Formats: sequence, C-alpha cells, structure tokens
Amino acid sequence: MSRARQPPLVTGISPNEGISWTKVTIRGENLGTGPTDLIGLTICGHNCLLTAEWMSGSKIVCRVGQAKNDKGDIIVTTKSGGRGTSTVSFKLLKPEKIGILDQSAVWVDEMNYYDMRTDRNKGIPPLSLRPANPLGIEIDKGRFPQKDLEALFPGMSADFTSENFSAAWYLIENHSTTSFDQLKTAVVNLKKQANKKNEGSLAYVKGGLSTFFEAQDALSAIHQKLEADGTEKVEGSMTQKLENVLNRASNTADTLFQEVLGRKDKADSTRNALNVLQRFKFLFNLPLNIERNIQKGDYDVVINDYEKAKSLFGKTEVQVFKKYYAEVETRIEALRELLLDKLLETPSTLHDQKRYIRYLSDLHAPGDPAWQCIGAQHQWILQLMHNCKESYVKEQKGKYIFFPMLDLDSDVRPSPIGHLSQTASLKRGSSFQSGRDDAWRYKAPQQVVFVEKLTKLVVSQLPNFWKLWISYVNGSLFSETAEKSGQMERSKKNARQRQNDFKKMIQEVMHSLVKLIRGALLPFSLREGESRQYGGWEMKSELSGQWLTHVIQTVRLSYESLTALEIPNDMLQIIQDLILDLRVRCIIVTLQYTAEDIKRLAEKEDWVVDNEGLTSLPSQFEQCIIHALQSLKTVLDCKPGEASVFQQQKTQEDVCQLSIGIMQVFIDCLEQLSTKPDGDIDTAHLSVDVSSPDLFGSIHEDSSLSSEQRLLIALSNCRYLERHTFLNIAEHFEKHGFQGVEKITQVSMESLKELDQRLFEMYIEFKADPIVGSLEPGIYAGYFDWKDCLVPAGVRNYLKEALVNIIAVHAEVFTISKDLVPRVMSRVVEAVSEELSRLMQCVSSFSKNGALQARLEICALRDTVAIYLTPESNSSFKQALEALPQLSSGTDKKLLEELLNKFKSSMHLQLTCFQASSSAMMKT
Repeated sequence: MSRARQPPLVTGISPNEGISWTKVTIRGENLGTGPTDLIGLTICGHNCLLTAEWMSGSKIVCRVGQAKNDKGDIIVTTKSGGRGTSTVSFKLLKPEKIGILDQSAVWVDEMNYYDMRTDRNKGIPPLSLRPANPLGIEIDKGRFPQKDLEALFPGMSADFTSENFSAAWYLIENHSTTSFDQLKTAVVNLKKQANKKNEGSLAYVKGGLSTFFEAQDALSAIHQKLEADGTEKVEGSMTQKLENVLNRASNTADTLFQEVLGRKDKADSTRNALNVLQRFKFLFNLPLNIERNIQKGDYDVVINDYEKAKSLFGKTEVQVFKKYYAEVETRIEALRELLLDKLLETPSTLHDQKRYIRYLSDLHAPGDPAWQCIGAQHQWILQLMHNCKESYVKEQKGKYIFFPMLDLDSDVRPSPIGHLSQTASLKRGSSFQSGRDDAWRYKAPQQVVFVEKLTKLVVSQLPNFWKLWISYVNGSLFSETAEKSGQMERSKKNARQRQNDFKKMIQEVMHSLVKLIRGALLPFSLREGESRQYGGWEMKSELSGQWLTHVIQTVRLSYESLTALEIPNDMLQIIQDLILDLRVRCIIVTLQYTAEDIKRLAEKEDWVVDNEGLTSLPSQFEQCIIHALQSLKTVLDCKPGEASVFQQQKTQEDVCQLSIGIMQVFIDCLEQLSTKPDGDIDTAHLSVDVSSPDLFGSIHEDSSLSSEQRLLIALSNCRYLERHTFLNIAEHFEKHGFQGVEKITQVSMESLKELDQRLFEMYIEFKADPIVGSLEPGIYAGYFDWKDCLVPAGVRNYLKEALVNIIAVHAEVFTISKDLVPRVMSRVVEAVSEELSRLMQCVSSFSKNGALQARLEICALRDTVAIYLTPESNSSFKQALEALPQLSSGTDKKLLEELLNKFKSSMHLQLTCFQASSSAMMKT
C-alpha cells in the first residue's frame, strides 16, 4: 500500500553546529501538512519534538537537545509520509567550561565551580583550584628527600599558588631529569598561556559588549536624573522668590481694582458651573451608552457604569440627576429581563449560565436566578429524554437502522458511550448462527440505538447540571461585588434550604432514565399506568443476549460517568437495580437462544465417526454451551457496587431450570437422531475418519446408515457425554458462578442414562431377538428328537449360524466403538443363554446320545463366549446343563472333549473375535 505523500527530506539546517539548546531552522521537502502531522523529530539521535514548531511544509524551527552523539542526521517523521531522510548533518559542540580564574561576562557560582583537574563539578573552596601541570610537559618526580629541599630553600614552597613560591624548588621536585629541549618547550608553552590570557581578555570584552552598553546606558540615565534634580532645586528657589513678589503685587491690586476683581469672581463662578456640567456628562450620556453596550454584548461595561452611577447619584436630590438616573434604572430593568431570558434559554453552556447568573447578581435582580436556571435545566433534560423516546418510537416499524457506532468486531474505544466492550468475545461461533446474514453485525435494533442515544444525552447534560448546583452551593457563581454585599451568603443559605428539592430533581432524572430504558427493553417491569408514558415500543421479538450485553455495558459506562461526578450513591441506586434486572434478563434470554441453537444441532449431524466411535455432535454441544457462557462473562462479573446476579432465589431457580432444559433439549436431539426413520436421515455428508486403523469401513460401503448403526453411534455419544461432556459443562457452570450445578448435573445425568438404556434395549431387541428366535427352529430342524438321535458327530449348524450372527453383531459394534463391545455382547449372550436354558428345561427326557449332543452344543457355546459371560448368563448355562443327564462313562466324556476341540479348530478363524484379552474387552 503506497503512502499518500513522499517521505520527508531534510536538505538544510541553520546553523549546522552548536551546543545543546541551540535554536535551529530546518528546511527541506514534505515536512508535513500541519503541526498535527508532525509526529517525530530527532537531531543526533535526540528527540526534539517537544520544542519543534512547524512553520510550513518546508520549514521547521526547534531547539537541539542534549544528544549523546557529536554528529548526526536530522530525521523528520510525519503521519502522511512516514520516516524521512537527511542530506545534511548537525554537529553538537561541547559547551566551554569556565574555570574559577577565567574571565566571564556573566556571574559564575563560585561555590559549585567546574574542576578541570577531575572534569567534574565539586563543591570545594575556589582557592584550592590550581593547574596540575603549568609547564605542559611530562612530570618526572625526582628522588630528592623532602627534608633536603626544605633545608635548601628555607621559608619557600613548591606550590606555585603560594606567596613564597620557589621556581627552582618546583623544577628540582618535578623536572630534575627533564632534558634541556623539553625545558625550552616548557618556556614556549608558558608564553602561549600568557598570550592566550591576553587574547582571552580581548575576547571577554568583545563577548561582553552588550553588557557594557547596558551599563553605560544605566549610568547615563542616572547622570541625567542627578542633573534634573539639581535644576529642580534651583528652579524651586527662584519660584519661591517670584511667589513672594507676586503676593505683594496681588495685595496692592486688590485694593486698587476691587470692582474688576468682583467681575472676575462672577466669571469664575460661571466657569465652575460649566465645569460641573462637563464633569457629569457621564450621567447624561449613560442611558445611550447602556443601549449601545447591550447591543454589543458588553454587559460588564454596563454593570460597571451602573454601579458607578448608583454610587454617585443613587441618593441625589438634584432633579436633573434624578431624571437621568431614572432613565438608567429603566434601561437596567430591561437588561435584567433580557439576561434572565438568556439564562433560561436552552440549550446553553455552563459557562454562559454562570456568566448570566453573575450579571444578574451584580444587577441585584429580584428572586434567585441561579435556582431558576437549575429548574429550567432540569425540565429541559426531562423534555429531551422524552422527545428522544418519542422520535425513536415513531421511526420504529419493525425495521433495523444502520448504526455504524456498533461494530461488533471492533476493539476500539472511541468514547464511553459509543463503545461495545469485548463484543468480539461475545459473538457465538458461525456454526451456531444458522439463517443469519453477516450484515447483522452492522445493524442495531431501534431499542439499542435509543438506549445509546438516551444515555449519551444524560451523560452529556447531567454533568453541567450537577456542576451548576455545586457552584450554586459553594457560591462560586457570584463576583466579588456580590460577595461584599452579602449576596453570596444569602445564596448559600438558600442552597442549603433547597438541597432536598435538588435531590428530587436528580432522582426524577434518574427515574425517567431507568423507566425509559425499561420501557424499551423490559416493558413487563413497568406498572400499568407507566406503559403509555415510558413504553409504546413494538416488541415483535425480544432482543438477543448480545444486544442486551451491549446495553448493559452502555448503562454501566453511564453509571461510571455519573459516579465520577460524586453524585451520592443513593441517587444512583435505581440504575444499579436496572443493571441487575438487565443482567438477569440477558442470562435468561441467552440460555433460551442457546436452547434454540442446540435444537438445530440435529440438522448439522454429519455422522462422521472418529476412532473412538464419536461424531462431532458432543463437541458441538459443549462448544455451544461454552460460547454462551463466555458471552455472559461480562454480565456475570460484578462491577464495583453491583450485586451478584444470583442473589435472588427466583433467579437461581429460573437459571437452573433453563440449564436443565438445555441439557434435556440435547438429549432429545440425540433420541431424535437415533430413532429417526431411514428416509429422514440426511446422508449427503456421510464419511469416515480414514486415519483410524480400527475401522472396517463396512458401514460406509453404502451411502446410508441402518437404524442399528445409528443406535450404536448414539450409544457411543451417550457414553462420552456421561463420562466427559456433562462433567466439563458442570465445571464451566461452576467457573461462571452458576448456582445449583449439582442439581443440573444430577438431573441431566439421570435423563441421559434413561435415554442410553432405552437406546441400548432397542439395539439389543434389534440384534438379540432374531438370534434367539432362530434357536428353537434350528434345534428341531429335520424332525430332530432328543430321545431318538444318532451318536453326536459335531456341533450342529443351527449353533454355528447363531455364533455367526453373534460374530456379525460383534463386528458391527466393534466397527463403531470398541468400548461398547463388552456391554452389547454380554447382553446378547445373556439372551441366547437364557433361551437355550429354557429350551433344555422344556425337554421331557433325553436319550444318551441326545444328552451328549445337548451337552456338546451348550459347552461349545459357553466356551466360545466365555469372555462375555455374566452372572446371569453363567446361571442360565448352569441351569441348562443341570437339565441334562450326567455323563456316566469316560468314553462319553472323551468323545465330548474331542468334539469340542474339533469344533474350536474348524471355526478358529470365526471365533478369533472372542479371543481378545478380558481386561481390554470387559471395560464398560
């Protein structure tokens, strides 16, 4: 997928080097479409996005951060173009470190200076700083004893910072073995250091020119001030003398020109009157100014002018002033009415409401404007809620409308109201949603859209309503003028008296919210008189558990938003009650929908048998239950302040009965599949698991299953359900907090065992009855008589045919499920042995040869099916043998043994199925 724009390219930076926090200008191409498009800016590997200022698509200004790299690229990253490249680089310079003896144009903190010896900051006295190697050559410590040096240079020191520094001592101590050429190099280094210090002084002056100029300007200003002060003193003395002369001249003039002075006084009086008129021009122009400022919306100016006029002329006795002040009061009264209308106008922002209340308070409006605003806002919220309901009820005609906010596969959280939390995990598998189009995810029922809109409306309006009340209580609605006049205290007193009234307002809003939601989703929970006001919805079909789960999440988020306003919990308890009822209803509906899905599992049975004799039906059933429970996870989980959904006994009983019903529905589904006539079985998908080496494949040679084969498959499924599936489902019920799991399991197990027994009896009836019925005709075929028969030559054919039929049953059962073989074969052997015993007991008498023939056939059958004998079949064989005469001679016993061995040898291949180990075959 190609980008909409090319990647950013940096082609220039100015300056291209500098220390950290240097301001640079970056130029290039495709540097973004705006400030929000710029998402990354690094210079030398350091993130500079915080200081970046986007100027245009080709220019960005920022400051270089404290990067680790000395030189690096300038990389710009934008949303539209991605990560860019750079054709230029920036070099990061290390800041110069100022030593304790270096000149600087700025103040350096001497208590935390930079120590060049250790290349780190230290908090040590500055006088201890000294260069480690002033000569700049390698130091070679000599071996001269310190005592000898002290004796050679008494009173001197090798420390060059000391007043008694001795160069000779220093050289002997540090450079006693240094060559003459190295010492000459040291002299050159000392000269360079001296020149550098001079150059540093010049650079210091150049770098501090601006500081020098500022100091010069300050000194010039001080000099001019001093000169001005001196001039004023001189002028002051001259003025004093001049005033004395003028006073003497004035006294003489008064006596000489009395008449002229009288006219002067009259003129002064007239001038003073004109000045007074000019002075109070403010009052005369105030009515017109008020009109103009009201039209412009400058209410603050009007209030300030009114306060000023009121303080000056509020108690005047001058008629002219009274007249104009009355005009001002008229204009102010009109302004009060205008502001009150604007205050009660809806919709309005909290800022405007506070502003108008403050204006009315400053204008001393009668009544309590703040409380009037709270009442109007309360009525407006209620009206909005009912209008919202009416509009959606009118639009509802049994249709669905497009609601893009509800994306059931999205895990995005755009807002607390528009979010469908964890809905993807709530979605049942596609195999359990027959007859539903994929577009259902994007279509929401009108009731769901209404709840979304209603909760969004309340959550958006109620915070301002609550904040307005809080401001009313703490007096923050009023200005300093109102506070000084005592109006704030009166307002607080009124608020305390009206707390119960406001609580009723909040409760009315909460009741309306809850009842409107109940009318849309739980109309049966409303009273008779409330249905018309809060209901009116067409309920053609109840909402599915998924939509109810979404509604619960929406109401929960609304509750959290209202709780964040610190509204008392007792006012919000009604919402918790609604959430609990919705949770209970969601569980009930989900279980009902699950039962419907399980009913349709019979249509999905493809009769594919695995190597354990199972179809996919038990697995589909278990997965259907698990998906349903997973979809209820968020509903069953208790949020802070919520009660358990199973706290009510009735809910526990209803859920228990529905759970039992779900299990019973599946049991009925199994019975329906196993007993359906052949023509009603869908064999289009009949197949076999060819990977199983134990399957003979005989049941798949044809494209249909016999009734007996379906019964065997059903029995195999029942056996697996009893031993695994039902127990797994019980664990899932307990994991999700269901109550009465033992009862659900017990009732379901009993019902399953009853079905298993019915199906088993049906199969035994299908298979054992023909074998049992063939015994008596086979025994007496050819007019056989026990009293008159020849010497036995072997086992007769009827018994061989019966054994072949038993082997066929064994093969059929073994093909479906090896585990069912002992159970089925034992019952077949019981039926055959019981019939054989009955037939032997019905014979009145036996000849010697007849008794030997009968004993031979009974023993042959008993020995052949020995591994499937039960106490009942053993008893039948024993009774049959007891009905025969005992063998008296050893010849007869030997003949019996020979004939038995001959029988077993001749039918060895057929009897192989009866030779498996008993430990493996007797598993039940």
